[in-house]
Amino acid sequence: MQGSVAAIPGQAAPVPAADNGVGQTLTVRTDTLVLRINTRGGEILETDLLTYPVSLDTPDKPVKILDLNGRNYVAQSGLQHQVVEGVDAKSLAPDHLATYSAAQTEYTLAEGQNELIVPLTWQGANGVTVTKRFVFKRGSFLVNVEHEVNNQSTSIWSGTEYRQLKHGYAANAGSLLSGVQAYVGGAYFHEGKYTKLSFDDLDEKPVNETVNGGWVAMQEHYFLSAWIPQQDQETQYYSMVPQSQGVKGYVLGMRSAVQQVAPGATGLFKSGFYVGPKDQDMLESIATGLDLTVDYGIFAFISKPIFWLMQMIHGVVGNWGWTIIFLTILIKLAFFYPSAMSYKSMAKMKAVSPKLKELNDRYANDPQGKQKAMMDIYRKEKINPLGGCLPILIQIPVFMGLYWVLLESVELRQAPWLLWYKDLSIMDPYFVLPLIMGASMWVQQKLNPPPADPMQQKIFQFMPIIFTVMFLLVPAGLVLYWVVNNVLSIAQQWFINKKIVGHA
Repeated sequence: MQGSVAAIPGQAAPVPAADNGVGQTLTVRTDTLVLRINTRGGEILETDLLTYPVSLDTPDKPVKILDLNGRNYVAQSGLQHQVVEGVDAKSLAPDHLATYSAAQTEYTLAEGQNELIVPLTWQGANGVTVTKRFVFKRGSFLVNVEHEVNNQSTSIWSGTEYRQLKHGYAANAGSLLSGVQAYVGGAYFHEGKYTKLSFDDLDEKPVNETVNGGWVAMQEHYFLSAWIPQQDQETQYYSMVPQSQGVKGYVLGMRSAVQQVAPGATGLFKSGFYVGPKDQDMLESIATGLDLTVDYGIFAFISKPIFWLMQMIHGVVGNWGWTIIFLTILIKLAFFYPSAMSYKSMAKMKAVSPKLKELNDRYANDPQGKQKAMMDIYRKEKINPLGGCLPILIQIPVFMGLYWVLLESVELRQAPWLLWYKDLSIMDPYFVLPLIMGASMWVQQKLNPPPADPMQQKIFQFMPIIFTVMFLLVPAGLVLYWVVNNVLSIAQQWFINKKIVGHA
């Protein structure tokens, strides 16, 4: 169904997003962004991130976020005057369909220049002039957007500012092991709560809430765009699903409180527009909760400390591959004692394996007697038969936490290590690390006692092969973690085996 939002009393309903058909396109270049802005409403049609190439093979081709012609993805903002009987509201305030004028079509942040201002001007028939300014800062992906209302009419100007993002439909697809699962859709922050709104959600139930501050965003893997209002002001959130020529455009927006401008005076509306990477430190400094768009899911309580620790290590070593190796060593040290207890249990199991084999032969036709005899041996030797599972159980949450760090953290996107490892966030192109990982699992199996059950023995024999195949498509950084962890585990197990099994 098509969503809508009720108008505030005395105020027009939100303006539906419309396809751009007219207007002049302005090109704005800074050290981080290239934007194309239309003089029709000051709509931002395209944004290229100059410091983020699409791939390592195309270093001169920047990632494109907003993209009118490709994904029907644009950023819109405008003003709306309160309803005045007998007067066309469009003549009192410029919405995102109004025509502005600009002094030039090319704007560039010059060398040594720290700020670039792009002004657009709208002249109303009633003596009201609106100047829409885009303010760019060097090194920043945050654009300050202002609407300055100069009221030279004889009446009080009374209206609001709205900002909205429009995106064409996109399905979320992928699998955990392929490393391509990433959310594409909307999100907003209200009353301290981060809420994701998929396009299907927007289809089913429109948004209509009024809170203080917050933000609205459209996000995808590693990147997002977001409108950020003044955080101390009341904001109304809304959504719409308009159609143009049978094609849906999903709109998520926000509206400011009503502001009045007396005759002869000026009024100013301010908003921030962010379009760039999901850099957690950067997002956290811009608005509360904006860093939550780096969504680690249910493993956030593990992923966030892991990422923080990785940042600390990376600040020293300066390479994400070595960072993962040192992280693995630190995690191994943190779990050294419980792992040692587990390895001791497995070493004792290996030491008594001849006795257990003898029990299998003696009690071949007496399962209950064999079970009782085995438990007697475990009790006498102080062996926990399930102790060998502990190292794997410890690794699983850390493994999943690191997986989401590698998948969601733009800081690790296209991060090199050495040799042919140019991007640790994608799979190993030559499958060397997965093969080493499989071989290390096989060595670990040889160090541990085989399961007593013959069927379990056969299953365990195939585990290295199964895991090797699974890890072929996993990000190389994650396989690197598992390989280093296995090598350290082998060293620890070998040392404990030598002491316990050798002594026995």
